[in-house]
Amino acid sequence: MTSPVSPSDHVSPRAALPAAQYAVSRHAAWLGAAAIITDEVGRVLLVHPTYREDDSWLLPGGVVEAGEHPHVTCRREITEELGLDLPLSAVLAVHSFSPHHPDLQPAMACPGEIRFVFDGGTLRPDQVEAIRLPHEELSEYAFLETRDAVQRLRPVDGRIMLAAYRARLGNTATAHLADGRHILGVPALDRHDVHVRYRPHWDSPLNQGPVPGPLPVQQAWAWCFVPDGRVVLVADPGPRGALPMLPGGTVETTDATPEDTLHREAAEEAQLTLTDPVRLGWVLDETGEVYGGVGSNARLRLAARVTGVGPAAVDPASGHPFARLLATPAQAAALLGWGPPGARQAQLAAETAHERWGLPTARPAAIEEIPAEGMRLT
Repeated sequence: MTSPVSPSDHVSPRAALPAAQYAVSRHAAWLGAAAIITDEVGRVLLVHPTYREDDSWLLPGGVVEAGEHPHVTCRREITEELGLDLPLSAVLAVHSFSPHHPDLQPAMACPGEIRFVFDGGTLRPDQVEAIRLPHEELSEYAFLETRDAVQRLRPVDGRIMLAAYRARLGNTATAHLADGRHILGVPALDRHDVHVRYRPHWDSPLNQGPVPGPLPVQQAWAWCFVPDGRVVLVADPGPRGALPMLPGGTVETTDATPEDTLHREAAEEAQLTLTDPVRLGWVLDETGEVYGGVGSNARLRLAARVTGVGPAAVDPASGHPFARLLATPAQAAALLGWGPPGARQAQLAAETAHERWGLPTARPAAIEEIPAEGMRLT
């Protein structure tokens, strides 16, 4: 019986070269390693090197030394640059950088670079306080909203950072990039240029009792659940990227109740049909600045069950359609930039959906886009 022959059994002429010639013929490239590290509200940690003439910033990380593995490099550089010993939980992105990329300095004789971007996790406040920089190499660090972070990075570094961070947020596979561009499928968060929506008052607690009588309700947003336990997010596109939000909006004088506001806004923004909204609680807005300085008011938080998702349509308030995303409650909280209070609110919403409607706990999955034609719910 003849054994099958695989393509690797056929020796190419190059493979038959003497060892020294073969070694010289192999592609050479630098190796680099960096990490996505965030604070509790999802802002990305950047460091400011003293040695860059263009004044650009970097993700923590550095050059892979001879004989070193990239994950070892990343942990070593984090310790050297920040004074922290952090575990790495995943490879978020692998990037191939060509030797002739315009972001390279003209005098830089670079043979190309392969860069690995790892997940360095979320720092607790005490870990942030413990950061110590080598000031001869780094002058400062900052936690920045991604829309601001890309302004401090070189363009290609900004695209790498966004792809890696979105892979973490969206629970997608490792992003494979060439010169800052995806070479495989483009995930939903990248396709719509979605950024974490950092809010200055993210730590406002959720009050679970009724709204006090004298306090007006200015806003009603809801965790809108589909049958598999995921929730719908809408992302409002803008010149600096799309910002995610829960369906809902400002209570208008024509709305008899905040629940009416929710039904109207969910239909206009995301073409959702909702049923059985239940109040989870309210967040105090002490100034009402966003509503023209109306003073203290309540922002209502609800949970509701989605019974229908129609075709995408233009939002009458903005004049354009919103991106519609399906995410687990935990993923939604991370994208909303509400920090630990948001995570607790997401958990409360999920528990309410299970107890009231028998919905399952959403399993970890990649964030998906709702098709333009809508979707059937079973």
